Amino acid sequence: MKKTMIIFIVAAVILVTTGFWFFTSRSAFKPADLVMYGVIIVVVGFALFLGYKRLTSVKKGEPVEDELSKKVLQKTAALSYYISLYLWLAVMYVSDKRDYETHVLLAAGILGMAVVYAICWLVYNFRGVRND
Repeated sequence: MKKTMIIFIVAAVILVTTGFWFFTSRSAFKPADLVMYGVIIVVVGFALFLGYKRLTSVKKGEPVEDELSKKVLQKTAALSYYISLYLWLAVMYVSDKRDYETHVLLAAGILGMAVVYAICWLVYNFRGVRND
């Protein structure tokens, strides 16, 4: 139960700091900034969905992590790592062609990895894991 509450606390802290950053920024917003905010909201939404799913499992008396959920997490981590390598190659290619600052490229890569992980988890969670 404590791990489940930590998910909600971290999500709330991220939303508060992102909101503070959004409302105190004095520079004009660029489309890239709005995309970053969108990705942050998607990642926090994914975390809240996972927290809600764990909370309902605990209330039903089910174990939070069983063999299937561990297998899904293992497969998700493996596939998202493999895809993330190609994502970083794409970030390197874009950094050669465009003149973006380093922190923007790093933030885009890290947020891209989170989105790739979320998509892989959704695929494995709803499609299922084949028996090897």
